[in-house]
Amino acid sequence: MGGAGHGHAVYRERLTPLHVVPSHVKLVAVVSFVFVVVATPGTWYPAFAGYLVILCVVGAIARLTIGFVVPRLVVEIPFVIFALLLPFVAKGSQIEFLGMSVSEAGLLAGVALLMKATLSVIASIVFASTTSPREMCRGLERLRLPQIMVQILTFMLRYVDVVGGELRRMRIARESRAFTARHLGHLKVLGHSAGALFIRSYERGERVHLAMLSRGYTGTLPVMEQERVATSMWLRALAVPAAALAVLLGSWAFS
Repeated sequence: MGGAGHGHAVYRERLTPLHVVPSHVKLVAVVSFVFVVVATPGTWYPAFAGYLVILCVVGAIARLTIGFVVPRLVVEIPFVIFALLLPFVAKGSQIEFLGMSVSEAGLLAGVALLMKATLSVIASIVFASTTSPREMCRGLERLRLPQIMVQILTFMLRYVDVVGGELRRMRIARESRAFTARHLGHLKVLGHSAGALFIRSYERGERVHLAMLSRGYTGTLPVMEQERVATSMWLRALAVPAAALAVLLGSWAFS
């Protein structure tokens, strides 16, 4: 995570007002923002537009570009597929939409799901781009997440690049032997590669565990000294969900 050679696909190391906010403070702000978005009725479209404006402002403060954010929205493809299917599988009155007969309730539910998922993913991208993986784990620890879960997440983030590197080396080795997967008959070779990768990863995990035990590991990771978080940091981070809540209340008042 913090060692050399282990970068992060989303995190951008910069000096902005968001980067200096402690990770657990940002995590509370992101979760609060998502709760406000999810609690918004699906037909309150001005409220969703307001949330998008808030995220654009926050993204600009973090010095993120549209070209950086949009490609990473690919993680919401399952939600997009489900949202596209809702108008066709939901029951209720039918309406004409783009020359097709679809369920009105399903169409509204699909649009609401798509808006909420997109806003939530953008908020997560902003959080991940301003918080290193190591700081994320420290933030979860400060929020009193069970120690075993923090350790699992810590080691997963630490060694996902190691396993990925092993997978790339195996692919290069196959290609250097003129192997190219072109038909189903090659699944046997890929299956053997997957099994070999699992065994190597398991053996590496055992070696790492033995090395940790030899260095005094007793089941818990050392906890770094926790500094007091300034009130200004909380105000800076919670201003985002507070603005979203103000948009929600404003939309409710004028609805």
